Amino acid sequence: MLLMSENKLESERYMKIFDEEFYPHADALYNFAYNLTYNEDDANDLVQETYMKAFRFIDKYLQGTNAKAWLFKILKNGFINNYRKASKKPTRVDFEDIISYQDSEASSGVSGHIDMRQEIFQNMMGDEVTLAVNNLPVDFRTVILLCDIEGFTYEEISKIIDIPIGTVRSRLHRARNMLKEKLQTYAESMGFKNKRQ
Repeated sequence: MLLMSENKLESERYMKIFDEEFYPHADALYNFAYNLTYNEDDANDLVQETYMKAFRFIDKYLQGTNAKAWLFKILKNGFINNYRKASKKPTRVDFEDIISYQDSEASSGVSGHIDMRQEIFQNMMGDEVTLAVNNLPVDFRTVILLCDIEGFTYEEISKIIDIPIGTVRSRLHRARNMLKEKLQTYAESMGFKNKRQ
């Protein structure tokens, strides 16, 4: 009976940790996952997998420490593991999918696919910035997202992606310079002037 009440208390403590320290970071985790995968379903799966792993290893988490950094590290490691698994698998093509696609193209008379998001956002400003960030190599994009979007410190980023702080600073500097080069024309067209020249 005593063991059962101890397990219930421990379970309640873990749920409190999830509610107060883990769940508030769900949106930030999704944004980071989406910027790694570029796919809504994959991003959702990655966040769900992150929370499942966090629950499974919650006894390793020290309550009151940086939950956001701990979750981001789990997510980043999950992304890397999934990427490695996917890169080792051969490409699968289902013959029936090809036939049904060709049949639907022939019967509809429509050539090509229209992405509703592209149609909605095509005339909005700022897409150049998103494209520039998305076109950075993944190591640089990750550091930019963690620092400039999520607000992690260099030390936290170092722990999340397992690299020295000096490497974080170097990658961040190089990533910002790459973005500066890619966005210079866009910035000038928007009326911004380079005051450093």
